[in-house]
Amino acid sequence: MGERRSLGRGFGWLWAAYAVSTLGTYLALDAFPLIAVLVLHAGPAQVSLLASAGLAVGAVVAVPLGPWVEFRRKRPVMVGMDVARCVALLSVPAAYALGWLTFAQLLVVSVAVAAADIAFRSASGACLKALVQKEDLLVANGRFESTTWTASALGPPLGGAAIGVLGPVTTVVANAVSYLLSALALRAIPGGEPRPARREAAAGARAGELLEGWRYLLGHATLRPLFLHTVLFNGLLMATSPLLLSLMVGDLGFAPWQYGLAFGIPCLGGLLGSRLAPPLVARHGRRRVLYASGTLRVIWPVALVLVGPGAAGIALVIAVEFALITCIGVFNPVLSTYRLELTPDDRVARTLAAWTVSANAARAALTALWGLLAGAVGARSALGVAGLLLLATPLLLPRRRDGDRSEEKQPEAELS
Repeated sequence: MGERRSLGRGFGWLWAAYAVSTLGTYLALDAFPLIAVLVLHAGPAQVSLLASAGLAVGAVVAVPLGPWVEFRRKRPVMVGMDVARCVALLSVPAAYALGWLTFAQLLVVSVAVAAADIAFRSASGACLKALVQKEDLLVANGRFESTTWTASALGPPLGGAAIGVLGPVTTVVANAVSYLLSALALRAIPGGEPRPARREAAAGARAGELLEGWRYLLGHATLRPLFLHTVLFNGLLMATSPLLLSLMVGDLGFAPWQYGLAFGIPCLGGLLGSRLAPPLVARHGRRRVLYASGTLRVIWPVALVLVGPGAAGIALVIAVEFALITCIGVFNPVLSTYRLELTPDDRVARTLAAWTVSANAARAALTALWGLLAGAVGARSALGVAGLLLLATPLLLPRRRDGDRSEEKQPEAELS
């Protein structure tokens, strides 16, 4: 492995913003479902509705945000979305303190946060591409991925402990503050940012821009299968999250801190995977690494159907999630880099917005569907069905074609 390389002060502040907001997000992982269960005494169907409705409506609201972001300076958009998420989240502890908190408010806040997330992500990809040289994109995305899994390892156990000691809305406050700190870090990025050229067009053409991201994704021979595979995989995987929470915390009697621990420790596998990604790409090439890691990650979730009470149940969840997340840690930074390299600069925001809108909509639909399925056959059986369907998702991955020379191996780089 080579020496750690500097990607510049601008990337340093972008990375700092990402790190603090990601830590806040994982401190508050499943905060709304936990509040719904512990404070509002919601059942599995309501928990699934909360997880799905916010994503679905947020995705619809965010459809016009891709073109809107494309023709604006990206950093002010990101700062504005951070502030919007901070304000929306702070309304929850305020209502809780006054005794006014309702399930409807949780739904509204989840919609606002989901829409702001999509706008932020569509802007952040373009911002990263502008700040970092092409040959450093895999290193940069690897550092983001390492940060994600470090926060994932630390956040849920700390968040679960904080909820147990300080109350159910504690982590929501921490998450809101993290967005404010992220906004301050983004403001500190040095240098100006030119305003993208705004194309004057007829109303029909402007309406067509709403679909430009999807048009590009579905028309691209390499991005299309990656897009379809990733949306389906993530949707099925995330649809099981509220069911597993309900099963572990509700039916099997695990405490919130135990649930957090069971999902915090395996995130070290994501840190490992993100560090393995550059040498694997250098040795085997991107397409092979994407196909291998994308295939390996689907074989583990079906085992979660066997989770039981006590230490053995926690050990099973930790083992399954560690293997799953290690494979995801390899796949994600390679995908993110490949996607940015294959997307023209003037389409990055719209393409990322289309990708995220689709992912959130699929996740919402599948979460709602699996909530209904769990209500009919039980959470454990619904987990098993999702695990079996995940096994088929690698069929959508692109395979390396004979004679394909378009993929060049990337130089090794250290992510630490």
